[in-house]
Amino acid sequence: MARALVTGATGFLGRHTVRRLAELGWEVYGLGRNREAGELVEQDGAVFLCADLRDREAAVRACEGMDLVFHCAALSSPWGKYSDFYACNADATRNIAEGCKRHGVQRLIHISTPSLYTSRESRIGIREEDPLPPKPANTYAATKLLAEQAVQQAAREGLTVFILRPRAIFGSMDNALFPRILAANERKGVPFLDGGRAMIDLTCVENVIDAMLLCCTAPLSAAGQAYNISNGEPVMFRELLVRLFARLDIPLHSRQIPYRTAYAVAGILEGVHKLLPFLGEPVLTRYSASALGVSQTLDISLARDRLGYHPRVTIDEGLQSFAEWWREQT
Repeated sequence: MARALVTGATGFLGRHTVRRLAELGWEVYGLGRNREAGELVEQDGAVFLCADLRDREAAVRACEGMDLVFHCAALSSPWGKYSDFYACNADATRNIAEGCKRHGVQRLIHISTPSLYTSRESRIGIREEDPLPPKPANTYAATKLLAEQAVQQAAREGLTVFILRPRAIFGSMDNALFPRILAANERKGVPFLDGGRAMIDLTCVENVIDAMLLCCTAPLSAAGQAYNISNGEPVMFRELLVRLFARLDIPLHSRQIPYRTAYAVAGILEGVHKLLPFLGEPVLTRYSASALGVSQTLDISLARDRLGYHPRVTIDEGLQSFAEWWREQT
């Protein structure tokens, strides 16, 4: 029976990971900062460790005695202070990598992001080796790139690592992707940039965990590599929402906005909110405009070939799972 540490265990992906590992009979330790949320993690079958990964010694200590570490923790948001992103993404990942090295962890599975690829231009079938944009799209992408570099450095120092870049994870317990869209729908309507024609990739959370588990048994020749993960079912943004809202039985309200206009307005809003930080997060950022307005799809053939990854849960099945969970919450 493997002993595994799951960081970010109180989050969306982390809780799903804890549940799956516990169901498989693993000895699971879930790490997070919120003791109250940790009670739910324990109900899912894990021992909860209350710790802050920004604390180097606490992060190192959490890795002691572990066979595997699934590093799901991250600060993921389109807006915020660079110092917060740096501490939660770059520093925390360095600390976890150090803990894995110091305590002889067999494998570190690091959850990264395809936000590294985000730019103002459409990109179809992006491969892992394709060049990244000269400038990261936002501070989240910038600090997640630093996190990847920290993991790759640990690999050069002898740690067995796998890096996954799952695109737009969704499913039951999703507290970010679809809830943001639903909130926009209730306010003034979901912005359809250039008619909502952008092609996007998504990933059912169950498929992400399948990929994580494949990393546990993949040959060592597959280690040290970043892997794109998605459902392999690119879909037009407006079509996706039509399918989602039909399952939720909620009217879909949309606003038609030219992409270039939205991008320009987002830039102005960002400038205002930087000058007046008490305003909080802008209603639209340039990163969000790019995510909604330009196509971005991933080539997942490397994960298929080297990990044996094949998306098991379809987008429609994932939408149904989210819709059933959402109705239970409302």
